[in-house]
Amino acid sequence: MKDIETIAFDAIDLSLRLHRELGPGLLESVYETILAAKPGAMGYRVERQCPVDFSFDGLRFDAAFRIDLLVEGQLLLEIKSVERLNAAHAKQLLTYLRLTKRPLGLLINFGGATLKEGLRRIVNDYTPIASSREP
Repeated sequence: MKDIETIAFDAIDLSLRLHRELGPGLLESVYETILAAKPGAMGYRVERQCPVDFSFDGLRFDAAFRIDLLVEGQLLLEIKSVERLNAAHAKQLLTYLRLTKRPLGLLINFGGATLKEGLRRIVNDYTPIASSREP
């Protein structure tokens, strides 16, 4: 199994290429569909619209929300295609990370002119270590 930093690097690389080739502003579902298929072609296991169950104080909530993409059971990808990200988008991904007890997610907005301002790493009680990926 690849480490989460390698998975995140590959997801960012694919997102940059996708944004460059298709351009900004298409429907989220277009970017999501492609980002679900491309890592799969690289050997990653990708789950799309993954339903998430969680429990709190003795209550169980089935399929309470859906993660856009879950790569290798580790990395959450939340895909947007909006003019500008806002605080609610980051809170949404942080909620998913906390309730699933996963350490890292990428918030990727394909709506802007470049992907640079639309890419956010959101962490949940996670201290990144140096990636095993060679430069």
